[in-house]
Amino acid sequence: MSYAVKDLVIRDLAPVDAPDIARLLAVAMHDGAVGRWMQPDTAARHRGSYDYFAIHVEHALRFGDVYTTAEGDTGRLTGAALWFPRTSAVPSPLDYDRRLKEVAGDAYDRACQLDAALDAEHPTGDHHYLAFLAVRPDRQGCGLGSTLLRRHHRRLDAAGLPAYLEANDPRGRDLYLRHGYQVRSVIDLPDGPPLWCMWRSPMD
Repeated sequence: MSYAVKDLVIRDLAPVDAPDIARLLAVAMHDGAVGRWMQPDTAARHRGSYDYFAIHVEHALRFGDVYTTAEGDTGRLTGAALWFPRTSAVPSPLDYDRRLKEVAGDAYDRACQLDAALDAEHPTGDHHYLAFLAVRPDRQGCGLGSTLLRRHHRRLDAAGLPAYLEANDPRGRDLYLRHGYQVRSVIDLPDGPPLWCMWRSPMD
């Protein structure tokens, strides 16, 4: 199903689109503060980013809800949101530890540190988890992130369900604050950037 939104389209994606989504996440996020902390070597980080995000995209397409924005004329992806319904148990990605070792290389220990820190702060109780929200760099600041958020928030509000996420930079944190999230806690990565753990209660 597609939903026309001005000059772009929002759609739920089929697994055949997984490589496009992984490429979008890699381009949008590999030079962020968390990516640089996890793998300081720029060349190595750029080489491994696609495979790292491909693991999570594959997992979201199996167990979550994936939305994208795309240019209306070309169909080129401009943004993506990966949600996981935490109203029942969600398994780890298939063969995750082995695959993470393969794609992370010498950043494996820090990738494990990141996962452990996120798991320690993750709330219990029914909610939906926004694992990734990414917008193509040349389209950032155009409202696409807000469009993607509103798409899923309408479903959550109708169901009376809260949402949870970790913001990995001040700009993202401020975006989420504008959409009704509140900071619950802050993760301080060892010698790294802060992550803001944020919660949104359902709205009437």
